[in-house]
Amino acid sequence: MPAREMRMEMFLRALMRRDFNKAKSHLEKLEKMVGNDEWGRGYSKAINGFISALKDNDTDALIVQLVKEVDHEKAKQLLSHFKEILNQEFRDEYEKGYYTAWTELLTAYLSQKTLGVKRGKR
Repeated sequence: MPAREMRMEMFLRALMRRDFNKAKSHLEKLEKMVGNDEWGRGYSKAINGFISALKDNDTDALIVQLVKEVDHEKAKQLLSHFKEILNQEFRDEYEKGYYTAWTELLTAYLSQKTLGVKRGKR
């Protein structure tokens, strides 16, 4: 497995546990891997959005919906849709980076044996 995909899996696991400090550490390593060109900025925008949406508990955000209610079918549909977007020739590099982050996250999501979210007592 390529290093970036492995790092994305670790990032996802940290997000699922709501361990934002660990997720931020993985995010920073991912950002170094992708660089600061247009593609890298799009990728970074997506992964920063994942953390922000979960921290803010934005129930309209796809990532929050997937974390709260594990839904493999929805994830498969999204993965297929985002791959289609990536194959559209008119997409610029920023968009390609953004949707690559989504496809990598969804691939990691679907590869997890268990996606149970640990919830503390409130």
